[in-house]
Amino acid sequence: MDSKTTYAVFGNGSWATAIVKMLCENLPKVHWYVRKTQTIQYILNEKHNPSYLSSVELDNDRLILSTDINEVAAAAEVLIFAIPSAFVHAQLELLSVDISKKNIVSGIKGIVPEFGLLAGEYFHQQKQVPFNQIAVIGGPCHAEEVALERLSYLTIACTNAALAAEVASRLSCDYIQTKTHDDVVGAEYAAMLKNIYAIAAGISHGLGYGDNFQSVLMSNAIREMKRYIKKVYKMKRKINETLYLGDLLVTGYSAFSRNRMFGNMIGKGYTVKSAQMEMNMIAEGFYATKSAYQINHKNKAAAQTPIIDAVYQILYSDANPKEVFKTLVSVLD
Repeated sequence: MDSKTTYAVFGNGSWATAIVKMLCENLPKVHWYVRKTQTIQYILNEKHNPSYLSSVELDNDRLILSTDINEVAAAAEVLIFAIPSAFVHAQLELLSVDISKKNIVSGIKGIVPEFGLLAGEYFHQQKQVPFNQIAVIGGPCHAEEVALERLSYLTIACTNAALAAEVASRLSCDYIQTKTHDDVVGAEYAAMLKNIYAIAAGISHGLGYGDNFQSVLMSNAIREMKRYIKKVYKMKRKINETLYLGDLLVTGYSAFSRNRMFGNMIGKGYTVKSAQMEMNMIAEGFYATKSAYQINHKNKAAAQTPIIDAVYQILYSDANPKEVFKTLVSVLD
């Protein structure tokens, strides 16, 4: 790939909008798949996404917008997907263009529920994309802080070092520091699991637990994450790197975290449905909780995951958050 490599972004939520903003810092043109004609018209007229990160002024001179997913997929060599995991398959079912020779970058933070697959596994198995053409965006970075141009850190994980470096260079700018890594599966699981732990952090806050308990919860969460990822994909990794621990901490503690916000509402007594209706953004951790729980418990030698199990009981078994956390407190150390 060279300086003329073309990029496309799929999705028009907060994270997709943030990625578009980063790419526009470095590329003369960025193709962008946006589902609704009204959204495109608004962006063309007002230079803002009407629903997400509306404070970001978009450079329309650099954008090629389309509601045709096939047109956008055909136009670029590097395809970045930032569609919520629950809707990925439905959107990609619209594809008639062969993307097996494209370079795929996943900004999807969860499991594709129809198949129980990580996004990278989904692209490989369902779209026949070789693993060395698949990269993952990870690390501690909130779309809202990208919008504010606050210094943020991203890690591009890929088994193909050249592709990882290429993508990292396109996302790097004054307010984005990038690095590369080879733990693609670990990066995807970390991105999924940290959202579940952020929901747990939010529930604890909603129930009235303080900072002391939160610190215990987060320190147990990183050890639980390490056990979980080691069970599903064993390789040498340092779990305290920003790709894993950094992403967990920012999602668990930040006021920008939609998963923490969702958990906080559950802890305060909202039902799952009412909390989802109240939020205008998707809390990926809700879907991730079910997938993570099922994947773990399919294993006879399942990892010990008391935090994931607790969140699952609350979200999917109608368990009382106060009672579940009373039990959880007794097993944390």
